[in-house]
Amino acid sequence: MGVQFRQRIDKRTTTRPLKFSYLKTPKRYVFAVLSVLTLLAMLHRQDAGGLRNVLIGMGTAVVVDGTVAILQRRKKWFSDGGLVTGLLVADILNSNTAWYEVVVITALALTSKHVLKVGRKPIFNPAAVGLLFALMLFHSGQSWWGSLSMLPWWCAIFLLVGGLLVAQRVKKVPQTLAFLGTYFTLLLLFAMLHIGLPSDSPGDALRAPFVNSALYLAFFMLTDPPTSPPTLRHQVFFGFFAAAVGVTFFAVHGGLSYLLIGLLAANVWKAWVSRRPKSPTR
Repeated sequence: MGVQFRQRIDKRTTTRPLKFSYLKTPKRYVFAVLSVLTLLAMLHRQDAGGLRNVLIGMGTAVVVDGTVAILQRRKKWFSDGGLVTGLLVADILNSNTAWYEVVVITALALTSKHVLKVGRKPIFNPAAVGLLFALMLFHSGQSWWGSLSMLPWWCAIFLLVGGLLVAQRVKKVPQTLAFLGTYFTLLLLFAMLHIGLPSDSPGDALRAPFVNSALYLAFFMLTDPPTSPPTLRHQVFFGFFAAAVGVTFFAVHGGLSYLLIGLLAANVWKAWVSRRPKSPTR
């Protein structure tokens, strides 16, 4: 009997591969990778204070999404997507941003997810909405410290590896490559032709920390499944359109919001495409 029991145990362990149950869903996978990068970013002394904003952002996200779930009488009140949004907001804002600004910005981000929707899917990337409001309401600084922008340049390798893992997990590799290829090609072309502002030139955007910011947005915000298209053709255009709008906006206005503007413009295009009636099949 004991031998048979051990054989059954051995059979189960050999036929069922070990898996990290927490990482089964894309949102949890993204959250895990972002958490690792955030911890690495805190190795820089100036960014150690970012832990406070991370905890405030994620705590606010849990409260806002939990309140909405209770009001809508959902069985599940805890939101993994809310945690990701809170972490994104905290990773991009300056680590010395006031705590109440983090609360308001995160709450606005998550409110946009529940209010601005097409069907059951949000139109805009929630973190991008909150961060754009941060620039307009509080003029909050955005250092994108979670992109390892304050660490030595070679630390971007960790950002690339983690970002590629996420893009592959959520099946958005073509979209990411289309964005990055268009983004850096246009910036290089604009710099060679001297197109742009003298203060914020396209050549500046080809250097750190701007490069880190673009990689961070491409891997962790542009790839948000609810606000980006699923099909290959639409993914490629989505990435191209976000990069083209963002670089053009940077050339004309400069500033820090150009990446967010490009992403939100692409979100609008995706929502418009999703609402169009499908052609009947023959």
